Amino acid sequence: MLTQNPPMASGRPQPTVFERDLAVRANQPVNGEYMRLVVEAPPEMLARCRAGQFFHLLCPSAGTDQPYLRRPMSIYGFYPQEGTLHFLYKVAGAGTRALFHLAPGDRLNVLGPLGRGFHIAEDWQRLVLLARGVGLATLAPLALEAHRLGRHLTAICSARRPDLLMSVDYFRHLGADVITVTDAEGTSDVAHLESLLEGLIAGAGVDAFYTCGSNRLLALLQRMGKRHGIPGQIALEQQMACGLGMCHCCVRPFRKDGATVQLRVCREGPVFDMQEAMPW
Repeated sequence: MLTQNPPMASGRPQPTVFERDLAVRANQPVNGEYMRLVVEAPPEMLARCRAGQFFHLLCPSAGTDQPYLRRPMSIYGFYPQEGTLHFLYKVAGAGTRALFHLAPGDRLNVLGPLGRGFHIAEDWQRLVLLARGVGLATLAPLALEAHRLGRHLTAICSARRPDLLMSVDYFRHLGADVITVTDAEGTSDVAHLESLLEGLIAGAGVDAFYTCGSNRLLALLQRMGKRHGIPGQIALEQQMACGLGMCHCCVRPFRKDGATVQLRVCREGPVFDMQEAMPW
């Protein structure tokens, strides 16, 4: 099934959205909290994917769990050469418990890719990625895009404990400078992170910040961005019903041109200008 969304205000059409039943290739743990789900996807779907976008997954029924609404899931990876689409999730409710029971050969209905992804401007050569927990999953495709474009990337990865850090080896494989911080080691507090960022800015410099999900990391990067004139982008997580912009379930406030406006995370986002996002 292919759906062509109506043109945007600029007259450019929105990307084509696919609804497909995809075969599960793997569904395995990556650490003590998160699972990686790999599904086989057709070339035309993978060609439309961009870092920061998401899919709306129709979670299957499993025992007493009967998920009604789809679940939005950030793209963890898309690999046209392998024909696969990857998601990272934590078992937390009925929908993700149902996903946990998927086995190779099972089929999963997906809708997407949806939303607006990350942007790397031509003059942004030195990028800093700062995220925590599953937020690192959303930023993994951005690291791949930075590598493809030949940009220098520093990835600051945060977690409660060292064994819960994610994507560290993946970022290093892509040539990123990786810094890990954890609650257990006492290195993930805002004051320490601010000191790390100030060091990067004073050294080789930073052209753009990227983050996902965390309110305190957003506030920190907004403050640093204003202080040093560094732009940035954030991918927001929000409950959604349709994922297409029709139900307005995911509307939240943003600062834009001196006013507060209400925007749909699924349609106008999920990636937004960092200074426009409002703490929640």
